[in-house]
Amino acid sequence: MSLEPKDEHDHGGWMKEKNLTPVETTFLTALIWMDRRFRIVDYLEILETLYYRVNMQMPKSHTEQYNLDNKFWYWYPLYALGSFSTIAYVVAAISGALLGFYYAPSTAGDPSVSYNQLAFIMTDLNFGFMLRSIHRWSAQVMVAAVFLHMLRVYFTGAYKEPRELNWLLGIILISLTMVFGYTGYLLPWDQLAFWAGQIGVEMSLSIPLIGEWVAQLIFGGFSLGAATLQRMYILHVFFLPFVVTALIGLHIAIVWIQGIAEPH
Repeated sequence: MSLEPKDEHDHGGWMKEKNLTPVETTFLTALIWMDRRFRIVDYLEILETLYYRVNMQMPKSHTEQYNLDNKFWYWYPLYALGSFSTIAYVVAAISGALLGFYYAPSTAGDPSVSYNQLAFIMTDLNFGFMLRSIHRWSAQVMVAAVFLHMLRVYFTGAYKEPRELNWLLGIILISLTMVFGYTGYLLPWDQLAFWAGQIGVEMSLSIPLIGEWVAQLIFGGFSLGAATLQRMYILHVFFLPFVVTALIGLHIAIVWIQGIAEPH
């Protein structure tokens, strides 16, 4: 007498009847194995039901309402700006992670060490110049794409009901994108980075009532030093990536639920 639980659905027999490729067989075998232990299919069915219920409650898009089909074909390139900015963010994240193997901020009181590390990456490391250029250009492309994406959303009226929350998330994301660029701008610790940091300190000090507190929190004091560089590194590498990635995921999830808003 076998002690193994009976397969009520006879998945093995069903798979033998199908003309499956090795890839399909491997995928289905893994899915069945996981489903028996974690009921994955049940949760997928719940998500599918929830998705259709939400979509049935959403108002029709402009194209659906007036049966316009492909009349707005000339807008389509502008609707790729969100995906374009996301791809640029992924490229920047991957290239930045690779750069992190060779860069670290100086915590010994001599920030010039960070500049020397960057010089090593740019001149001595194999493909270092290309890697840093990819990171730099992908970051700049992301800033431009996010800005143009926000303009498209505004001028096509995609910020209106029921998409107000996603518009606010977009404002937060473009603000964090600028902070991302600023913190990364200071990491090389060259002349451009130093004076950009000095401008940031002066702007912080100009804030009424809490200016000195903000300058000490973000820049480590009223003048630039190793503490400033360490804070910029922590923000750029440890804090912002997790926050921005989570918000991008939420932003895309809302778009998936609500659908694309055509121009009104």
